[in-house]
Amino acid sequence: MISYWQIIKNGLLPLQTFIQGGVINAAAPTTEELNVLKTTFSISEDFLTDIMDIDERSRMEYEDGRLYIILRVPFYNPENGVPYATMPVGVVLSDEAFIVICQQNNDVLTEVFGRGIKKSIDFQNKIEFLFYLINHSTSTFLKYLKAINTETNIIEKDLEKSTKNKELHKLLIMEKCLVYFNTSLRSNEILISKIRNSRYLPRTEFDDEIVDDVLIEIKQAIEMANIYSDILSGMMDAFASVISNNLNIVMKQLTIITIILMIPTLISSFFGMNVPNSFESSPHAFYGIMLGSVLTAVVGVLLFRRRRWI
Repeated sequence: MISYWQIIKNGLLPLQTFIQGGVINAAAPTTEELNVLKTTFSISEDFLTDIMDIDERSRMEYEDGRLYIILRVPFYNPENGVPYATMPVGVVLSDEAFIVICQQNNDVLTEVFGRGIKKSIDFQNKIEFLFYLINHSTSTFLKYLKAINTETNIIEKDLEKSTKNKELHKLLIMEKCLVYFNTSLRSNEILISKIRNSRYLPRTEFDDEIVDDVLIEIKQAIEMANIYSDILSGMMDAFASVISNNLNIVMKQLTIITIILMIPTLISSFFGMNVPNSFESSPHAFYGIMLGSVLTAVVGVLLFRRRRWI
């Protein structure tokens, strides 16, 4: 879907058609809309193809008076094998328009183009709008990192009593999410440094303080991702041993039960043999054998308790 916006002081105004110098938001564009971007706005076909590649890295290119930027943004999809992942977002910056292209809608674009705008941002400056987009992407990274940490704590509680690998598999998925986030954040950090030092963007067009704030946010997100990843790796190793220990405890309990039940079975087997004995004619033989079996089983239980095996 393609939507058109006009940059006004401290915000964006939705439009029905495109105007010169406006903003174009192409989220989850169809084939026809991609053709419109390619023919009407002369967007490079190679650039559009790269945007549709989920694994495309962050980078910046300058061609024909236009600045082509690809940055990685986070998205949440609970139906995906990895619920927290990243995708490329393309930005085409020129005098004609500020074009944002993404293969599917996500929280970053939804909130940037759908909520109230911070009044400290001068949206009539397209460069500052670009940094605002990157900064909001980083804030979404931080929000998702906290969500991953919360889910990890819930899985940790389930692992304490688990004897299966289900919870470990969940932790492995969370670790994959952190790897994706860490890689994308580092590539975005490099991208911002390139934008800052680019000869195609005069330093007078943006405030260094805004760039520093964005870099600080990214470094904080990278540190959080590294910390959570280290904790998660140690937790997986520890709980792999916990699961093995829990399984050993269960096996020990089953073995003790088997031994206790084997004692009366053994006694009954002796008197069940077709061999003459002194109890075969006694009317109380059955009750005596049952009592002896129970007593030996009780003695076995007491012996196990004394040795603290149960």
